[in-house]
Amino acid sequence: MTQTAQKTPQLEPSWLAVMGDAFEQPYMQKLRAFLLEEKRGQTVYPPGADIFNAFWATPFDDVRVVILGQDPYHGAGQAHGLCFSVRPDVRPPPSLVNIFQEIRTDVGVPLPDNGNLLPWAKQGVLLLNSVLTVRAGQPQSHAGQGWEQFTDRAISELNRRREGLVFALWGSPAQKKAQSVDRSRHLVLTAPHPSPLAAHRGFFGCKHFSQINAHLVSRGQAPINWALPSIVPPR
Repeated sequence: MTQTAQKTPQLEPSWLAVMGDAFEQPYMQKLRAFLLEEKRGQTVYPPGADIFNAFWATPFDDVRVVILGQDPYHGAGQAHGLCFSVRPDVRPPPSLVNIFQEIRTDVGVPLPDNGNLLPWAKQGVLLLNSVLTVRAGQPQSHAGQGWEQFTDRAISELNRRREGLVFALWGSPAQKKAQSVDRSRHLVLTAPHPSPLAAHRGFFGCKHFSQINAHLVSRGQAPINWALPSIVPPR
């Protein structure tokens, strides 16, 4: 394999068409060098093959809803490239449990038995973290290394090229990150972060999930099915 081929980013083709040139920018080359150095002496999550999963799971032209997170889960086996999501065999973290509780209250969906949000992503919900990697056990350890510029670009392209998207922004970091979204062309929903420290300040009761679906239906689109398939085999 040539050196050029080794550096080819594994983005889904529609995202590559609008974002591919970002990989040649100095900040991304610096980020690549940083990650290579990190992996020599540290464990980095998610695994390399999963870093861009949000883009693969939800192609650019399929995005209907954008949910922004901060950085990946930093525990072993949790992060797999979709914000707030964990692998099916991993217990949902507290913030995700709170999200499920609000969904149950808002739209009547029962609490799931797993925290894998891939079924949402397949319906057009882009589950995007601001920072796409993290050092094991050290939250925000890869902040300020270039990922924010890359994900800002993704939001900018969605804002500019698409119409009628829903941006669900939970917590001040997400709200600041997407403050340039054109609210005359997209629906922007804001609430406190679903973490245990903030959820009771207004995330509970925000009714974002029903509002998202009402907006989609008003545009002639199918609503999001917020229910997750069970991983427990039937008896």
